[in-house]
Amino acid sequence: MATERRTSRGGGEPGDGGTEWLTLGQAATYLGVAQSTVRKWSDGGRLPAFYTPGGHRRFRRSDLDSFLAGSSSGGTASAASALVLIVDDDAQLREFIRVNLEMDGFVVREAGSAEEGLAALEEEPPDLVLLDVMMPLKSGYEVCKRIRERPDWSHIKVVMLSAKGRDAEVARGLDVGADLYITKPFSTRDLMGKIRQLLGA
Repeated sequence: MATERRTSRGGGEPGDGGTEWLTLGQAATYLGVAQSTVRKWSDGGRLPAFYTPGGHRRFRRSDLDSFLAGSSSGGTASAASALVLIVDDDAQLREFIRVNLEMDGFVVREAGSAEEGLAALEEEPPDLVLLDVMMPLKSGYEVCKRIRERPDWSHIKVVMLSAKGRDAEVARGLDVGADLYITKPFSTRDLMGKIRQLLGA
């Protein structure tokens, strides 16, 4: 569906009383994704966006509902019900991975430290954790071990990410219960493929 540019003149445009319009931030909240993801979807033609005379994007709630319906039926997203938790102290890397995951239909949460990650796990156990190995105070190995000690978290897949790719490091990650150990830098396509494979998506 092509992105549309419209001015304030004419019917069926932002400001009309018969249609509910949302800003970029409101649309992102409504869809449960980052604003950068909504921009990519609208720029790529997957989500229709209208523009005010000032150049601001507006989204029809009905279009967002249709987009969500397509995601849940597999028309837009391949794993719309799967929740992925990214635990990494590198904010830029988290954002990069998050955008790619959301573009692929996953629901994503972020944590900037091991403690934040454990708190997020308590609040809502995800289907998969992307876990950085080297973090301040508590390492990814310790977090993975905590996950594997909990019977109610036994379903969670754990993918460790690390710049250390020595055999001993990989073996340690697998020993504490990681399903997969990926060294940085990594191919985004390869990472997404492995995540889909682990989740059966």
